[in-house]
Amino acid sequence: TPTSVNYHFTRQCNYKCGFCFHTAKTSFVLPLEEAKRGLTMLKKAGMEKINFSGGEPFIQDRGEFVGKLVKFCKQELKLPSVSIVSNGSLISERWFQKYGEYLDILAISCDSFDEDVNALIGRGQGKKSHVEKLHKLRQWCQDYAVAFKINSVINRFNIEEDMNDQIKALNPVRWKVFQCLLIKGENTGEKALRQAEKFVISDEDFERFLDRHKDVSCLVPESNQKMRDSYLILDEYMRFLNCTNGWKEPSKSILDVGVVEAIKFSGFDEKMFLKRGGKYVWSKADMKLDW
Repeated sequence: TPTSVNYHFTRQCNYKCGFCFHTAKTSFVLPLEEAKRGLTMLKKAGMEKINFSGGEPFIQDRGEFVGKLVKFCKQELKLPSVSIVSNGSLISERWFQKYGEYLDILAISCDSFDEDVNALIGRGQGKKSHVEKLHKLRQWCQDYAVAFKINSVINRFNIEEDMNDQIKALNPVRWKVFQCLLIKGENTGEKALRQAEKFVISDEDFERFLDRHKDVSCLVPESNQKMRDSYLILDEYMRFLNCTNGWKEPSKSILDVGVVEAIKFSGFDEKMFLKRGGKYVWSKADMKLDW
Protein backbone atom coordinates (compact mmCIF):
# COMPACT_ATOMS: atom_id res chain seq x y z
CA THR A 1 0.00 0.00 0.00
CA PRO A 2 1.46 3.39 -1.01
CA THR A 3 0.59 5.00 2.35
CA SER A 4 3.18 7.78 2.03
CA VAL A 5 4.52 8.83 -1.38
CA ASN A 6 7.26 11.27 -2.38
CA TYR A 7 6.55 12.73 -5.81
CA HIS A 8 9.62 14.41 -7.36
CA PHE A 9 7.68 16.05 -10.17
CA THR A 10 10.62 18.17 -11.38
CA ARG A 11 14.38 17.71 -11.39
CA GLN A 12 15.10 21.39 -12.09
CA CYS A 13 16.57 23.48 -9.26
CA ASN A 14 18.01 26.95 -8.70
CA TYR A 15 20.57 25.66 -6.16
CA LYS A 16 23.64 23.50 -6.83
CA CYS A 17 24.02 21.38 -3.69
CA GLY A 18 27.08 19.20 -4.21
CA PHE A 19 25.54 16.08 -2.67
CA CYS A 20 22.14 16.30 -4.41
CA PHE A 21 20.82 12.79 -5.13
CA HIS A 22 17.97 13.80 -7.46
CA THR A 23 19.71 15.93 -10.08
CA ALA A 24 18.52 17.83 -13.16
CA LYS A 25 18.94 15.01 -15.67
CA THR A 26 15.73 16.03 -17.47
CA SER A 27 13.55 19.13 -17.61
CA PHE A 28 10.36 17.09 -18.05
CA VAL A 29 7.27 17.89 -15.98
CA LEU A 30 3.96 16.07 -16.47
CA PRO A 31 1.00 18.16 -17.63
CA LEU A 32 -1.07 19.19 -14.60
CA GLU A 33 -4.08 17.02 -15.49
CA GLU A 34 -1.89 13.93 -15.96
CA ALA A 35 -0.27 14.53 -12.57
CA LYS A 36 -3.74 14.83 -11.03
CA ARG A 37 -4.77 11.56 -12.72
CA GLY A 38 -1.79 9.77 -11.20
CA LEU A 39 -2.44 11.25 -7.75
CA THR A 40 -6.06 10.08 -7.96
CA MET A 41 -4.85 6.56 -8.77
CA LEU A 42 -2.54 6.64 -5.75
CA LYS A 43 -5.37 7.79 -3.47
CA LYS A 44 -7.53 4.88 -4.67
CA ALA A 45 -4.61 2.51 -3.94
CA GLY A 46 -4.42 3.70 -0.32
CA MET A 47 -2.22 6.83 -0.27
CA GLU A 48 -2.73 8.95 2.86
CA LYS A 49 0.23 11.32 2.57
CA ILE A 50 1.78 12.99 -0.46
CA ASN A 51 5.06 14.88 -0.31
CA PHE A 52 5.98 17.10 -3.26
CA SER A 53 9.69 17.44 -3.89
CA GLY A 54 12.23 18.03 -6.63
CA GLY A 55 14.51 19.48 -7.75
CA GLU A 56 12.91 22.59 -6.37
CA PRO A 57 9.08 22.37 -6.40
CA PHE A 58 8.57 26.14 -6.53
CA ILE A 59 10.58 26.56 -9.74
CA GLN A 60 7.68 25.36 -11.94
CA ASP A 61 5.34 28.26 -12.84
CA ARG A 62 6.64 30.24 -9.83
CA GLY A 63 5.01 27.85 -7.39
CA GLU A 64 1.63 27.76 -9.12
CA PHE A 65 2.06 24.17 -10.33
CA VAL A 66 2.77 22.76 -6.86
CA GLY A 67 0.12 25.06 -5.38
CA LYS A 68 -2.55 23.64 -7.68
CA LEU A 69 -1.45 20.08 -6.83
CA VAL A 70 -1.53 20.83 -3.09
CA LYS A 71 -5.04 22.27 -3.36
CA PHE A 72 -6.23 19.32 -5.47
CA CYS A 73 -4.86 16.74 -3.00
CA LYS A 74 -6.43 18.40 0.02
CA GLN A 75 -9.70 19.69 -1.46
CA GLU A 76 -10.56 17.05 -4.07
CA LEU A 77 -8.76 13.92 -2.85
CA LYS A 78 -9.15 14.87 0.82
CA LEU A 79 -5.75 13.43 1.74
CA PRO A 80 -4.98 13.55 5.49
CA SER A 81 -1.50 14.97 4.81
CA VAL A 82 -0.04 17.13 2.06
CA SER A 83 3.55 18.32 2.38
CA ILE A 84 6.34 19.98 0.40
CA VAL A 85 10.14 19.86 0.66
CA SER A 86 11.78 23.02 -0.67
CA ASN A 87 14.94 25.06 -0.35
CA GLY A 88 12.63 27.97 0.43
CA SER A 89 14.30 30.56 -1.79
CA LEU A 90 11.39 31.02 -4.23
CA ILE A 91 8.47 30.98 -1.78
CA SER A 92 6.52 34.22 -1.30
CA GLU A 93 3.98 35.21 1.32
CA ARG A 94 1.46 35.53 -1.51
CA TRP A 95 1.77 31.75 -2.08
CA PHE A 96 0.79 31.12 1.55
CA GLN A 97 -2.17 33.47 1.17
CA LYS A 98 -3.39 31.48 -1.83
CA TYR A 99 -2.50 27.89 -0.91
CA GLY A 100 -1.43 27.77 2.75
CA GLU A 101 -4.75 26.42 4.04
CA TYR A 102 -4.32 23.26 1.91
CA LEU A 103 -0.76 22.48 3.08
CA ASP A 104 -0.11 20.45 6.23
CA ILE A 105 3.70 20.57 6.39
CA LEU A 106 6.39 22.69 4.76
CA ALA A 107 9.89 21.23 5.10
CA ILE A 108 12.78 23.59 4.37
CA SER A 109 16.22 22.22 3.63
CA CYS A 110 18.90 23.88 5.75
CA ASP A 111 22.28 22.21 6.27
CA SER A 112 24.05 24.99 8.13
CA PHE A 113 23.44 28.22 9.99
CA ASP A 114 26.77 29.54 8.68
CA GLU A 115 26.34 31.18 5.27
CA ASP A 116 29.95 30.37 4.31
CA VAL A 117 29.23 26.68 4.83
CA ASN A 118 26.01 26.95 2.80
CA ALA A 119 28.07 28.51 0.00
CA LEU A 120 30.58 25.62 0.13
CA ILE A 121 27.72 23.14 -0.14
CA GLY A 122 26.09 25.03 -3.02
CA ARG A 123 22.95 25.96 -1.10
CA GLY A 124 22.54 29.61 -1.94
CA GLN A 125 22.09 32.34 -4.53
CA GLY A 126 24.63 35.11 -4.51
CA LYS A 127 24.27 37.45 -1.56
CA LYS A 128 20.80 36.26 -0.52
CA SER A 129 20.82 34.81 2.99
CA HIS A 130 19.48 31.27 3.20
CA VAL A 131 19.19 31.53 6.99
CA GLU A 132 17.30 34.83 6.92
CA LYS A 133 14.76 33.35 4.52
CA LEU A 134 14.44 30.30 6.79
CA HIS A 135 13.34 32.53 9.67
CA LYS A 136 10.93 34.41 7.41
CA LEU A 137 9.36 31.12 6.28
CA ARG A 138 9.07 30.00 9.90
CA GLN A 139 7.00 33.11 10.61
CA TRP A 140 4.81 32.66 7.53
CA CYS A 141 4.12 29.05 8.51
CA GLN A 142 2.93 30.29 11.88
CA ASP A 143 0.86 33.10 10.33
CA TYR A 144 -0.87 30.79 7.86
CA ALA A 145 -1.20 27.65 10.06
CA VAL A 146 1.28 25.38 8.27
CA ALA A 147 3.44 22.96 10.28
CA PHE A 148 7.13 23.87 9.88
CA LYS A 149 9.83 21.23 9.44
CA ILE A 150 13.58 21.38 8.77
CA ASN A 151 15.65 18.88 6.76
CA SER A 152 19.45 18.79 7.15
CA VAL A 153 21.99 16.68 5.29
CA ILE A 154 24.98 16.00 7.51
CA ASN A 155 28.20 16.00 5.51
CA ARG A 156 31.91 16.75 5.67
CA PHE A 157 31.35 20.54 5.77
CA ASN A 158 28.84 20.74 8.65
CA ILE A 159 29.76 17.68 10.74
CA GLU A 160 31.36 19.77 13.52
CA GLU A 161 28.57 22.36 13.71
CA ASP A 162 26.50 22.75 16.86
CA MET A 163 22.93 23.52 15.76
CA ASN A 164 21.21 23.07 19.13
CA ASP A 165 20.35 26.71 19.83
CA GLN A 166 19.19 27.56 16.31
CA ILE A 167 16.94 24.51 15.98
CA LYS A 168 15.42 25.04 19.42
CA ALA A 169 14.74 28.70 18.56
CA LEU A 170 13.05 27.79 15.26
CA ASN A 171 11.10 25.01 17.01
CA PRO A 172 10.10 22.87 14.00
CA VAL A 173 7.62 20.02 14.43
CA ARG A 174 10.35 17.71 13.09
CA TRP A 175 14.04 18.11 12.35
CA LYS A 176 14.99 15.42 9.83
CA VAL A 177 18.75 14.76 9.95
CA PHE A 178 20.07 12.71 7.01
CA GLN A 179 23.46 11.10 6.57
CA CYS A 180 24.92 12.17 3.21
CA LEU A 181 24.02 9.41 0.73
CA LEU A 182 25.71 8.35 -2.52
CA ILE A 183 23.45 7.25 -5.40
CA LYS A 184 25.14 5.99 -8.57
CA GLY A 185 24.19 7.99 -11.65
CA GLU A 186 23.05 10.96 -9.55
CA ASN A 187 25.91 12.10 -7.30
CA THR A 188 28.60 9.51 -7.99
CA GLY A 189 29.87 7.60 -11.03
CA GLU A 190 30.60 8.40 -14.67
CA LYS A 191 27.25 9.75 -15.84
CA ALA A 192 26.43 11.62 -12.62
CA LEU A 193 25.86 15.39 -12.63
CA ARG A 194 27.37 15.63 -9.13
CA GLN A 195 30.42 14.00 -7.54
CA ALA A 196 29.61 13.88 -3.84
CA GLU A 197 32.44 11.74 -2.50
CA LYS A 198 34.04 14.74 -0.75
CA PHE A 199 30.83 15.26 1.26
CA VAL A 200 30.54 11.70 2.61
CA ILE A 201 30.88 11.02 6.35
CA SER A 202 31.29 7.76 8.25
CA ASP A 203 28.60 6.11 10.35
CA GLU A 204 30.67 7.02 13.42
CA ASP A 205 30.79 10.71 12.42
CA PHE A 206 27.04 10.69 11.92
CA GLU A 207 26.46 9.13 15.35
CA ARG A 208 28.74 11.77 16.88
CA PHE A 209 26.63 14.54 15.35
CA LEU A 210 23.45 12.91 16.60
CA ASP A 211 24.87 12.55 20.10
CA ARG A 212 25.75 16.27 20.16
CA HIS A 213 22.08 17.05 19.40
CA LYS A 214 20.38 14.33 21.45
CA ASP A 215 18.56 16.90 23.61
CA VAL A 216 16.66 18.32 20.62
CA SER A 217 13.25 16.72 21.09
CA CYS A 218 12.14 17.04 17.45
CA LEU A 219 15.26 15.30 16.06
CA VAL A 220 14.51 12.46 13.59
CA PRO A 221 17.76 10.81 12.42
CA GLU A 222 18.08 8.86 9.17
CA SER A 223 21.17 6.86 8.34
CA ASN A 224 21.99 5.70 4.80
CA GLN A 225 20.41 2.29 5.39
CA LYS A 226 17.16 3.74 6.69
CA MET A 227 16.89 6.14 3.75
CA ARG A 228 17.72 3.81 0.90
CA ASP A 229 14.91 1.27 1.25
CA SER A 230 12.15 3.01 3.17
CA TYR A 231 10.84 5.69 0.80
CA LEU A 232 8.31 5.35 -1.98
CA ILE A 233 9.73 7.70 -4.58
CA LEU A 234 7.95 8.69 -7.79
CA ASP A 235 9.99 10.45 -10.46
CA GLU A 236 8.82 13.05 -12.97
CA TYR A 237 7.22 10.33 -15.15
CA MET A 238 5.42 8.84 -12.11
CA ARG A 239 7.70 5.81 -12.05
CA PHE A 240 8.65 4.27 -8.71
CA LEU A 241 12.43 4.41 -8.15
CA ASN A 242 14.06 1.34 -6.63
CA CYS A 243 17.27 2.38 -4.79
CA THR A 244 18.09 -0.93 -3.08
CA ASN A 245 21.14 -1.59 -5.31
CA GLY A 246 22.64 1.87 -4.79
CA TRP A 247 21.20 3.44 -7.94
CA LYS A 248 17.73 4.38 -9.15
CA GLU A 249 15.98 1.69 -11.17
CA PRO A 250 12.61 2.95 -12.47
CA SER A 251 9.45 0.88 -12.66
CA LYS A 252 6.98 1.44 -15.46
CA SER A 253 4.82 4.53 -14.95
CA ILE A 254 1.72 4.13 -12.82
CA LEU A 255 -0.06 6.07 -15.58
CA ASP A 256 0.61 3.17 -17.97
CA VAL A 257 0.41 0.02 -15.80
CA GLY A 258 -1.39 1.14 -12.64
CA VAL A 259 -0.18 1.48 -9.05
CA VAL A 260 -0.47 -2.20 -8.05
CA GLU A 261 1.77 -3.37 -10.90
CA ALA A 262 4.33 -0.55 -10.68
CA ILE A 263 4.80 -0.73 -6.90
CA LYS A 264 6.02 -4.34 -7.18
CA PHE A 265 9.29 -2.95 -8.58
CA SER A 266 9.73 -0.13 -6.04
CA GLY A 267 12.02 -2.02 -3.63
CA PHE A 268 9.99 -0.52 -0.80
CA ASP A 269 10.72 -1.92 2.68
CA GLU A 270 7.54 -1.27 4.65
CA LYS A 271 9.06 -2.56 7.90
CA MET A 272 11.95 -0.09 7.64
CA PHE A 273 9.45 2.67 6.77
CA LEU A 274 7.64 2.00 10.06
CA LYS A 275 10.88 1.47 12.00
CA ARG A 276 12.28 4.87 10.97
CA GLY A 277 9.06 6.55 12.11
CA GLY A 278 7.66 7.12 8.64
CA LYS A 279 4.13 7.04 10.05
CA TYR A 280 3.51 9.90 12.50
CA VAL A 281 0.96 12.61 13.24
CA TRP A 282 1.14 14.20 9.81
CA SER A 283 -2.18 16.03 9.44
CA LYS A 284 -2.11 19.57 10.84
CA ALA A 285 -5.70 19.09 12.00
CA ASP A 286 -4.36 16.49 14.48
CA MET A 287 -1.30 18.44 15.59
CA LYS A 288 -1.54 20.36 18.83
CA LEU A 289 0.25 23.40 17.51
CA ASP A 290 0.18 26.94 18.83
CA TRP A 291 -0.52 28.88 15.66
